[in-house]
Amino acid sequence: MGAITFDTLAAVQRLREAGYEEKQAEAIVRVIGDSQDQLVSREHFDARFTLLQWMVGFNLVLSLLVLSKLFLH
Repeated sequence: MGAITFDTLAAVQRLREAGYEEKQAEAIVRVIGDSQDQLVSREHFDARFTLLQWMVGFNLVLSLLVLSKLFLH
């Protein structure tokens, strides 16, 4: 998964220029940085979606086999 770059120093400086105190600006930037760790990439989403498609397909085939066994024999 590709890393998302985030210039924390520039973000803190911009918040300071907007009137936030140093500790407040640093806390806000930490929260933003931490939240980026929880983002899902397109590759991760596609991999999970592919797995889900396989699971649904397998369950459909298995269900059809069980139903055919029940009703045809």
